[in-house]
Amino acid sequence: MNKVELIGYYGSDTTHAQSAWTSTSRKLSKDKLVRIPNLLKMLAENGHHTPFEKSSLHFLVTVDQASHIHLLKHRIGVSINGESARYKELKENKVYYPDDWTVKWTQKLVEHTEKGNELYHEALNELSDVLGRKRAKESARYFKTMNSQITMDVMFNWRSFYHFLSLRNKKDAQLEIKEIAEQMLDLVIDIEGNPFRHTINAFDL
Repeated sequence: MNKVELIGYYGSDTTHAQSAWTSTSRKLSKDKLVRIPNLLKMLAENGHHTPFEKSSLHFLVTVDQASHIHLLKHRIGVSINGESARYKELKENKVYYPDDWTVKWTQKLVEHTEKGNELYHEALNELSDVLGRKRAKESARYFKTMNSQITMDVMFNWRSFYHFLSLRNKKDAQLEIKEIAEQMLDLVIDIEGNPFRHTINAFDL
């Protein structure tokens, strides 16, 4: 299965509010703390999203190639670094199998995937003497199937996270990327102390 881990974060509702108050006064008072939920709601509803760039959410994800492409496409302000098959041999043979397929087609995909992995390692070893190890690693990965997985380091600010969720946490999104988006949001909601509670509510997430 695809996996998501929240490995760090910075900021909170207060961080977003203080950024918005930069033009007036960033000093916090009891009155200001009470006003934070309504302030964030107003900012979100009126498209004043710059203050939400002042936080960060840092994930480690292991995903199939199709989901890898979804994470890369149409992104705004997202920092991504992925495990590279160009520089190392993918010895783990990490793979993803859809859980909504019939037994017949799951088995066919398993067989196809296993054959591709077998050919990947075989080609890499034999072509290393012909092409050199670097080029062999670069090109042998053509035997890898779309359900092969890589691990990615992904960091959002809240504005970019909301943009990602608005694209990928939707009914018409591909199932795999939707599940990843849902896992990410659940992990943020479950942060101890719920530091982004009012921001989540402001964007109706």
